[in-house]
Amino acid sequence: MERDMLPSRLPEPDLYLPGTGEPSLRWGIVGPGWIADEFAKAVRNHTAQRIVAVASRSLDRAASFATTHGIDLALGSTEQLLARPDVDVVYVATPQSSHLSIGLAAIAAGKHVLIEKPITVSADEAQTLADAARAAGVLVMEAMWSRYLPQTSVIRRLLADGVLGEIRVVLADHGQAIPADPQHRLHRPELGGGALLDLGIYPVQFASMVLGTPTRVTAVGGMTKTGVDAYSTLVLSHARDAQSTLYTSILTRTPIAAVIAGSEATLSIDSVFFNPTSFTLSSLGDPSSPVLTWSDPTDLRAFDGLSWEATALARFVGEGRTESPVHMLDENVSILATIDEARGQIAAS
Repeated sequence: MERDMLPSRLPEPDLYLPGTGEPSLRWGIVGPGWIADEFAKAVRNHTAQRIVAVASRSLDRAASFATTHGIDLALGSTEQLLARPDVDVVYVATPQSSHLSIGLAAIAAGKHVLIEKPITVSADEAQTLADAARAAGVLVMEAMWSRYLPQTSVIRRLLADGVLGEIRVVLADHGQAIPADPQHRLHRPELGGGALLDLGIYPVQFASMVLGTPTRVTAVGGMTKTGVDAYSTLVLSHARDAQSTLYTSILTRTPIAAVIAGSEATLSIDSVFFNPTSFTLSSLGDPSSPVLTWSDPTDLRAFDGLSWEATALARFVGEGRTESPVHMLDENVSILATIDEARGQIAAS
């Protein structure tokens, strides 16, 4: 399609606002680490959801977490939490190497499950989890919080309306300077370490959202001494001659921004692109067309944005869904297949 100029205004976000019809579910947390800490604060402050229990292999750690967040029940094992009838949803925030086993146990217990990204450490594991969830009829969702942010709903609408024209290029990066400690979880292969699974999944899922499953994966990079991928550049080929170029690293911090370049317009997302942030939309066809800027209209910043995924999951449960309509299980499998291929190429180089 051809456009003379950008639209006069950007669409309104389709927000997963709390208190707009979703049930107030009872949540249990497995793995009281730093991301669970941020999640619990966001849920308590910005949703209608209730966290009723937390479990850890260390009862003392669970008890400390419960005290901090006003949670009534601290438990010393996942099994104890899953056995409780007063837990509707389990949030899994353990190292990714245990996501499959805990996810399967939660599904078998009849619980809905929100699993931190990556949902598992491989495409095969993700398929196993998806099959189990579908057989049990419970909702299983990856905690890819950026899919539920206001900015993402606006970007999806712009793409659906063809405002950018034919998408030609996606660029995205995510690098963090992780301490060079062999005991750090991202340096440990047995815990699902490496840049791609933990950091690179953000750029990969972004390209997947915009352009779909790639037709070809080309990856170059390097490994740490402990045997995980340290840095990589992925060039993904997509349908209709589109391409995405993605970078990730655990050696240095990068801009952490993203660009979608189409035949009619370019959309540039500010850092940190998968956090609540802003973006600009600029036309390629008419130099006099103004640059449109969108900024998050809510007061939620940084990890407050984790609340959107909790409210979204509750709404999906209330609607009788067993998958997220904006991040379905088949896409989880596809994204991890891309990462599997990239990790294999880097390890073999």
